[in-house]
Amino acid sequence: MALILTIAMSATLLTAIMIAIYWRNVECVGEIPTSFFTFIAILFTSGLDVGLIMFPVLDFQVYAEDAAYAFTNPLAVEFGFWGFLVWGFYFTTTFYFCIVEPQLQLFKIPIIKWTNNIVIIGTCAFTAYMFLLYLPDYVDGISEPAKYGLVGTVILAAAASSTHIRYVKILSVGSTWLFFALIAGVWWSADMGFFGLAESASHIGDYFVHIDSYLAPMTDYHQFYLYWWFAWSIMIGQFVSRFVSGLKTWQLLLALLIVPSIPIAVWFSVLYHYFSNGLDISSTWRLAMVAVGVIFVINSLDSLIRLYTRNMAMTVARLGTAKYIAGNWLIMVALVLLYQFTPLQIEWLGLIVIAIYAVVYWLVAQRRRLLMAS
Repeated sequence: MALILTIAMSATLLTAIMIAIYWRNVECVGEIPTSFFTFIAILFTSGLDVGLIMFPVLDFQVYAEDAAYAFTNPLAVEFGFWGFLVWGFYFTTTFYFCIVEPQLQLFKIPIIKWTNNIVIIGTCAFTAYMFLLYLPDYVDGISEPAKYGLVGTVILAAAASSTHIRYVKILSVGSTWLFFALIAGVWWSADMGFFGLAESASHIGDYFVHIDSYLAPMTDYHQFYLYWWFAWSIMIGQFVSRFVSGLKTWQLLLALLIVPSIPIAVWFSVLYHYFSNGLDISSTWRLAMVAVGVIFVINSLDSLIRLYTRNMAMTVARLGTAKYIAGNWLIMVALVLLYQFTPLQIEWLGLIVIAIYAVVYWLVAQRRRLLMAS
């Protein structure tokens, strides 16, 4: 599996470089063009989930103790798992759905269409499952009924939010500002000041020194992250491509690599200051992290629910609001329980996505003349 992942990583990132060079001045415009900030907010909140908020607090200790990560510091590792290079996946798929898919319509081929929708549904449920799994680490003493009840409520809120695109936009922009507020609050609580933040953030520089180390899975945990990114990559590109507003290809690449990485870097640097100085995050701020994490989960789920229901013609107009919400709630809850009580893993979905990539690469090569002529 590691070899397959390494080949897929290399091919995808090489594709991103080739696109940025050969189609650098092509303008990318989606079906529903929005302002640049709204586009980035939708990308950021749809393309990330609760793991961004919750994982670093637990991950830093793992990276500090595992010899496989001894070549760098825990902050650089965490940033490498979440920032910069991995956003090249989203660039490749966003460009594809803006420029290539309207011409070739490959994702309307039944086998590709339905396989892609299965991945979307499965990955959507995995987001809720990860929230369920990590809740006890952030809400001390939470009971099993409360844990499952909260996850069920979050899924219900996401299904309701997905009923209209304006809710998705409002939630994306609102949750982005809330995330910025969370960063400011946790930073202020640590009394680290700007100097302390800059000192902590300086450790990220080592990521770029060793950036080649992130092209292949260095551990099973890194492999998990990379398969997770692959599982998300096609569906996020398919969703956010609708909101691109006239960015040239090279601008789109820079926007996706750099802009989302900035708040990620700042947030991780704040948390790393706590870790490296042995500080505890207060219960108040942990609850605030859970609250923002809840909104991120809702935001991710509603984007993906809206995507697969649109792809499968399971729309509000066709089903009615009540059936639409109830049906999606039941699907998501059932799959979350499937992750909880069966060996189902996100790596399986990542492998399926890599297979979709391979088929699409082959079909694009077969139809390149049609694409060049359009």
